[in-house]
Amino acid sequence: MPQEFSGKTIVITGASSGIGKALALQMAAKNSVLILAARRLDELNEVKKSCEAQGAICHTLFLDVSNEKSITQFANVLKDICSQVDVLINNAGISQRSQAEETALSVDRRIMEVNFFGQVGLTKSLWPLLCASKHANIVLISSVVGTFGFPQRSAYSASKHALEGFFESWMLENKRDNIHFTTVSPGRIQTNISLSALKADGSSHEVMDDGQKKGIPAEVCARKIVHGIIKNKRKVYVIQAEMLLIVTRKVFPPLYFWLVKTLKLQ
Repeated sequence: MPQEFSGKTIVITGASSGIGKALALQMAAKNSVLILAARRLDELNEVKKSCEAQGAICHTLFLDVSNEKSITQFANVLKDICSQVDVLINNAGISQRSQAEETALSVDRRIMEVNFFGQVGLTKSLWPLLCASKHANIVLISSVVGTFGFPQRSAYSASKHALEGFFESWMLENKRDNIHFTTVSPGRIQTNISLSALKADGSSHEVMDDGQKKGIPAEVCARKIVHGIIKNKRKVYVIQAEMLLIVTRKVFPPLYFWLVKTLKLQ
């Protein structure tokens, strides 16, 4: 699949680890231009080396999607690097591990800033570069809990619901044949997302959840996403047992609520 991206300019946020890193490695191809963005530049530069070994041209840029000035600076630098963006993967995000009534409002706001406003703001800032492409893909890394509510994920789930609603509306408004929207809803993936998830007071969870340990490998997740991009799919699920929750939530809600309330959570 990497040859599909030869000659393409690809922007990946949150590319220093997890799904973002796996996507960078799988989309690296001879003559592809990868713009790898994250806050952790040391890890990002390691990803860059691996991608360059596959023949890609890589640029690493600092980006804090929760900061509007950082997004503006990133977009301005990007305009000096390239004249168009062919694939934008909005992957940067943060999770949560706390009860709604115990969580500080500042934590709820922080999660919304990163997961919702960050993706909306970056996409708007790069819209002219996306319009300049003959075939552009905007990819949103949402979550399966963007489909239903889930305990200890109130702000996280809300941010993903908001994200999907906003971009589905944008997709329906869009009259440009050259721009395609893909929303990805992963379930439990083997990444470090639970380690950096926010607790009620805003501190890091710093625990690897059992669900993450037993989840789908990030490389497998990335392959499914890449396939969805190539096929211009509107929705890509990367899930295992979560399919049961999706189906029961739609066809028999009482069973869904009973199942979720009986889950063992960390």
